[in-house]
Amino acid sequence: MVSLFCAGFCLPVWANDNSQNANHKTRSSAEKIVLIVGDSLSAEYGLTRGTGWVQRMSDQAAKEAIKVKIVNASISGDTTSGGLSRLPQLLKTHQPHVLIVELGGNDALRGLSMKMTQQNLSAMANEGKKSGAKVMVIAMQIPPNYGANYAQQMAQAYQRVSQETGAELNNQFLKGIADEADSLKWFQPDRIHPNEGAQSTMMKNTWPVLKKMLAELK
Repeated sequence: MVSLFCAGFCLPVWANDNSQNANHKTRSSAEKIVLIVGDSLSAEYGLTRGTGWVQRMSDQAAKEAIKVKIVNASISGDTTSGGLSRLPQLLKTHQPHVLIVELGGNDALRGLSMKMTQQNLSAMANEGKKSGAKVMVIAMQIPPNYGANYAQQMAQAYQRVSQETGAELNNQFLKGIADEADSLKWFQPDRIHPNEGAQSTMMKNTWPVLKKMLAELK
């Protein structure tokens, strides 16, 4: 599967919560907070604001009358190291019930150590669990020109993170997009980032996993 990786642009945090210090105890017990820490695949890079998979997932939750507030703290160009450094404050500020980590693609593009990537992802998952959140890790893949061996190493890294931390692994994020014969129809002109038409599929590849995690919350 060809991966969709991000460029080095920074977008602001999209948050549906105006209170930066909201506490679980002051929220409705029925409302759950989901924090997403990702890169351009989640930060609406090249898209009209409000059309990305994260917003579509929020809309889907509303359609199904599931009370959830999604805080999108994704930044284009971010790495696992960047995400790890930002995570403690994000957890403190938003106190999520569920943490979704969508990072690792830029690590590969920059040739960073896969061992370091795995360690960072594990640290993020453990930080999330320590805060009381359930954790989902979205697996990234690399383009074929990086070689089958490196691609296998990356896939195994995400598997190990899930096995060692107990985080839910979503390895279907780009299914039906990058693995199609005519996959370019799902890309923006840069042939790197998914276009608006792909966002619904990305949402559908993630929402069932999140919905299951939300249902398991007490």
